[in-house]
Amino acid sequence: MSDLMLHVLNPLHVYCRMRDLRVRKGPALFVCRIYEHTIFRVLKWIM
Repeated sequence: MSDLMLHVLNPLHVYCRMRDLRVRKGPALFVCRIYEHTIFRVLKWIM
């Protein structure tokens, strides 16, 4: 289960889903960079 969660919560996966939702490239990259450096590192450590 944690492998699937890590895949779905992976910053690249989040970026791709944001682009699928028609979020522009710049804002999507900005959000994913912040997400990767804050939330994802903690989630990776927990799982």
